[in-house]
Amino acid sequence: MTRNRCGWLPRRAALLALVVAALPAQERALFPEGVTAEIEAAIQRGLAFLARTQNRDGSWRSEGVRGEYPCAMSGLAGMAMLGSGSTPTRGKYWRAVRRCCEYLMSQQQSNGLIAAMSEEAQSMYGHGFGTMFLGEVYGMEEDERRQLDLHRTLTQAVKLIARAQSTAGGWIYTPTSGGDEGSVTVTQMQALRACRNAGIVVPVETVRKATSYIAKSANADGSIRYSLAGSSGGRPPITAAAVAVLYSAGRYDDPMAIKALDYSKRTISIGGHGHGHYFYSHLYLAQALYFQGGREWTEYYAAMAKHLLSLQQRDGSWTGDGVGTTYGTAIALTILQLPHANVPIYQR
Repeated sequence: MTRNRCGWLPRRAALLALVVAALPAQERALFPEGVTAEIEAAIQRGLAFLARTQNRDGSWRSEGVRGEYPCAMSGLAGMAMLGSGSTPTRGKYWRAVRRCCEYLMSQQQSNGLIAAMSEEAQSMYGHGFGTMFLGEVYGMEEDERRQLDLHRTLTQAVKLIARAQSTAGGWIYTPTSGGDEGSVTVTQMQALRACRNAGIVVPVETVRKATSYIAKSANADGSIRYSLAGSSGGRPPITAAAVAVLYSAGRYDDPMAIKALDYSKRTISIGGHGHGHYFYSHLYLAQALYFQGGREWTEYYAAMAKHLLSLQQRDGSWTGDGVGTTYGTAIALTILQLPHANVPIYQR
């Protein structure tokens, strides 16, 4: 084993970092701005971890105390694989992407819900993350038959999201339309965005009501509350998630988004606890800052990457928010791979 300033690296990863660092400047420029050989080596170790821990049925599961959540975990892990540049037909991890896609499609219920019902009590998380992943895959699929299958799956998934929307415009943990809260709402909004970008018909009124829900959840200090029906206190993780959703929709000049981003930067630190949801908070704060770009993103990415590398385990994984290594590794990889810009919904 070889020791570096961010922890123990297996010999292969250390050698990779040394080889890349020794490349001529022109070849090193193949890395996006901000990505170093050391960061790239950590990314490759994380991807290798996900690849070897994928289940035979194509899923990933949580090792946390809150349940297995295979569709939610598979959606997140699949997005991390797409971040590497792999698609269902090309790239180093194309088989993992393909198997993940087939698993999620196989879990769609007759009502359109994508969830492993016996393992996902809060099924709308799995539906949202799974739909987002499949929406991205749809735009990458080259096989016409599989495109048609994906189109049917996504069309039904979008209809489920529209039916499950509450009268206030948000979503709750199950597709009952009987309530709403922020984290489920932003998950469905990103799923709808991925589908819309891929050419799937998304009801305009559903998007309008969802955006209005976020606006009504905003406090004077820029924070976004957990739920319209609950306490008015703002939640930093949900605030960061709301900014990422608004920015991904191109609403960079929205005064609400600007105030919410300022609040997020004040309350979410790289070395902090993340209000109990560290990885979740930075998944969305990183997206928001990347969409914004400029010096603030450059400085954030350098510091965040350094911190994430210090948290990476010897097997290439990250453990996140008590949910487990699939969750933590998928989120860490998504953050570290943002400069590669391989996933449309994460592109500027």
